[in-house]
Amino acid sequence: MAPNNYFSGSAGLSISHLAEACGADLVRPEMGETQIFRIAPLARAAEGEVTFIKSRRSLEQLEKSAASAVFCTEALADKVPTQTAALVVGNPESAFAIAAALLYPEAMNLVRITSESGISPHAVIDPEARLEENVTVEAGAVIGRDVEIGSGSVVLANAVIGPGTRIGRDCTIGANASILHSLIGNRVIIHAGVRLGGDGFGYAAGARGLAKLPQVGRVVIQDDVEIGANTAVDRGAMDDTVIGEGTKIDNLVQIGHNVRIGRHCALAGTIGIAGSATIGDGVMIGGGTGINGHISIGDGAVIAGFTGVHGDVPAGAQWGGIPARPLRGVIRDGLEAIARAKQLETGKKGRTEQ
Repeated sequence: MAPNNYFSGSAGLSISHLAEACGADLVRPEMGETQIFRIAPLARAAEGEVTFIKSRRSLEQLEKSAASAVFCTEALADKVPTQTAALVVGNPESAFAIAAALLYPEAMNLVRITSESGISPHAVIDPEARLEENVTVEAGAVIGRDVEIGSGSVVLANAVIGPGTRIGRDCTIGANASILHSLIGNRVIIHAGVRLGGDGFGYAAGARGLAKLPQVGRVVIQDDVEIGANTAVDRGAMDDTVIGEGTKIDNLVQIGHNVRIGRHCALAGTIGIAGSATIGDGVMIGGGTGINGHISIGDGAVIAGFTGVHGDVPAGAQWGGIPARPLRGVIRDGLEAIARAKQLETGKKGRTEQ
């Protein structure tokens, strides 16, 4: 694989340092001073790189790996090659993520488009906007009247921040994003092309066709939220659209007006959430899922990808399918369908039914 010229990796961190930072036990302490510079997948990890193994299905790759260190569970520690330091931890993938962040700190946030710092002379800043110290605004960005932006925040090239928007401290607003009618907390990452605070989809049918309903609510984004590229979050009709603390949203997600999403949720790409749906804390939703409006998904629920959620989902449930139902039922129905298909195939080959 060609060298990665975009993210250069660390100047070097010792295995002992990584073990301590990730809460892992180093099986062979004498290897603790070995330096780690990069991360790599198990199949091609080389000297100076750290990787991880999740299950026995990857043991063949582990045997061939030339990694300097590998995160693994205690059950797999004795399978690690002698030239590789075994870092034993309960959740190898989570520990690997912590190590990767230490080795590539610049990849934890959006890369700046230009090398400028401070306010670019090619940005447009309304005189009534209020920016704290240490705010960066790149070329082409437009900051409207009565906007407030906190210290340490960065607005990348060609982003548009609409009148009255509030952005907290240490936030990053991606290139070409537009932020309107929004209140944003601290340490929020908004990726390129995101649209926050646009019109909700609200119309009333009448004798003259569809009458537009004014959307006069806001978008409220709490601390430590990350929103992926080209996602759209509509402002509320009369109440607010709210995304809770620590929630992570993938690319190309549509969130309708008045939707309320709880804390520490994970939403994969191309999800569509209709207006006034309520999603609890710690909910995980797979890609391509459609969620009906005015329904509730309870805390800790897991929704499989490509699910059609038409009604309320209980807290802690695991649902999938179209229409959505408990996953056990989806799997059972799938197995029954396969069995019926095999019976039909056998019948076509001449089997007679009694």
